[in-house]
Amino acid sequence: MSNFEKKFGKYAIPNLTLILIGCYVAGYLIQAVSPGLIGYLSLDAAAVLHGQVWRLVTWLVIPPENFSIFTLIMLYFYYSIGTLMERTLGTYRYNVYLLGGMLMTIVASFLCVALLYLFPSVMGPEFAQSYQSFLQAYGESEAAQYLSGYVQIISRTYSLMFSTYYINISIFLAFAVCYPDMQVLLMFVIPVKVKWMGILDLILLVYEMIAGNLFSRFAVGAALLNFLVFYLTTKNLGHLRPSQVKRRAQFRQQVRQSSKITKHKCAICGRTEESDPDMEFRFCSKCNGNYEYCSVHLYTHEHIK
Repeated sequence: MSNFEKKFGKYAIPNLTLILIGCYVAGYLIQAVSPGLIGYLSLDAAAVLHGQVWRLVTWLVIPPENFSIFTLIMLYFYYSIGTLMERTLGTYRYNVYLLGGMLMTIVASFLCVALLYLFPSVMGPEFAQSYQSFLQAYGESEAAQYLSGYVQIISRTYSLMFSTYYINISIFLAFAVCYPDMQVLLMFVIPVKVKWMGILDLILLVYEMIAGNLFSRFAVGAALLNFLVFYLTTKNLGHLRPSQVKRRAQFRQQVRQSSKITKHKCAICGRTEESDPDMEFRFCSKCNGNYEYCSVHLYTHEHIK
């Protein structure tokens, strides 16, 4: 990671969370002006294979939920944790995490469609039976066209499953790993530690992956895989953890404070090396105790017995 960061760190995109939120704003405007256009922007892998390559980028503008008063709160929350994660991990590493989640989502959509083409029985026993009947009646060429058409319909129907919704949840999971003890106000009233919210989100994702359909399983699986890679590599990012950052800051503060402690001070006039850097200080061997004097009072003071 460090070698790649040295080579490609200069290409990292700052404020990537703000750019993603800007895409959401564009998506909400498109929904308001032309709702039907959203269907041509989703991550439909089957449509991409048939030439609609713009979907590889335009799916990022599809907002994770319908617009409401809570949307503004959600966007502000995403911006807050995204900005904090970028400061914690650094711009390059945060880019890798966020863009890696997007790339895994795209790959998951293509794997899902490939699975439908290779194993038609995945779409259910009824379709598998009808496909076999069609194959026996019309041959492989006609059956392939029949399968392709059905896969395109299924892929278009569930294409919205591949959105940034699960990517945003994976960002929150990473946030919970870095800041487990931070408290947030649930419903603006109940203080809850981030780690418990992260655990709850993780449980819900696993449940959705198990109970959902094929498309939701691939979409959730991509987000969880991205988070798993992050979690397994955080042991190499121990110095970036907030607890370690706080400990180093406290250590530096203690060092600065200790450097300001007076090392030499005259027992008579209170003069120090800070007030008079050119003054020499000596301990008196005739005094009973460790008494230090400046050169002015070293020979004129009354010895302490």
